[in-house]
Amino acid sequence: MPEANAAEPTTMPRKRWRFPSELGTFLALIGVYLLFLALCAMKGEPAFASFDNLRGVMTHTVIVGIGALGMTFVIISGNIDLSAGSVIALVTCVTGYTLHRWGGEAPGVLFPIAAACLGMLAGMLAGMINGFLVSVLGLVSFIATLGMMQMARGAANLIGDNQTIVTPENWLEKLMYIQPSRISPSLGWLVFAPGVWLLLVLLVLVHIVLRYTVFGRYVYAVGSNEDTARLCGVNVARVKILVFALSGLLLGIAGVMLYGSLAVGDPTSAVGMELDIIAAVVIGGASLSGGKGSAIGAIFGALIMSVLRNGSTMMSWDNAIQNIMVGFVIVGASYLDRLKERRRT
Repeated sequence: MPEANAAEPTTMPRKRWRFPSELGTFLALIGVYLLFLALCAMKGEPAFASFDNLRGVMTHTVIVGIGALGMTFVIISGNIDLSAGSVIALVTCVTGYTLHRWGGEAPGVLFPIAAACLGMLAGMLAGMINGFLVSVLGLVSFIATLGMMQMARGAANLIGDNQTIVTPENWLEKLMYIQPSRISPSLGWLVFAPGVWLLLVLLVLVHIVLRYTVFGRYVYAVGSNEDTARLCGVNVARVKILVFALSGLLLGIAGVMLYGSLAVGDPTSAVGMELDIIAAVVIGGASLSGGKGSAIGAIFGALIMSVLRNGSTMMSWDNAIQNIMVGFVIVGASYLDRLKERRRT
């Protein structure tokens, strides 16, 4: 006779399928593109749908996209970096000053590499200082990076003596050519600017680091719950310093790309670019409270920002309108993230 209190067979609860945030951002990208496609068609502006314009959008995504990859590390770890735009401007000045001061009339192949490396080193150093201020001195990242924003902008103005730094012609300027055939007819097969392909390579590398390495798991752990991560043996201070250093390095690469686009070192460049970078990461599914985000989502977010800017220009909208739209997008993306968190809890 079976026991009366025998356990009844139970069924395992089904796992709820979660809508991937990257897919949602991709669909939003398609929606924004189709919206401007329709608006430009009604205005009689066919250039928006042209392949050359698509190449331009991809090229204009490079700088914000690379910066967004670095910002992804920072935001996932539960921090913020307001110095991104100023650091990028500083990198253009360091790179430009190096070429202007020691490059001669024909820098050749190797010297621009050295100038770019010095620029990236300046970006990484700024990131390490941010990491030190946050992890060792215990400053809130908002305050620490706000201070760095002023310091980096001031350093850029000192290096450039409050004016643009003219440099000799060199191959770094060709990295952002929208049509690769302008570099050489034999490079037409690249289709997109070399900077676009660099962005894709960096996307793959950052995705691998975040998803498939111990360090990547530590970044998510620190952002999700710093105290719990510390109890589990994670060196939180080291993780934060590395996060800001990596972000600074990627901002350095973005700065070199901006130098290539401008062909000068400009201490007044990239003003407000940190907002576009942060917006790209948030639109891409990252949470400003930390513990959530992805490299792929950040690039989709950067593409949305680029399409917004490009489409607004095609529609002859004022910059003020563009900034209002960006503000709405940031608030909307943050609100949707908050709604998702409420549903999960």
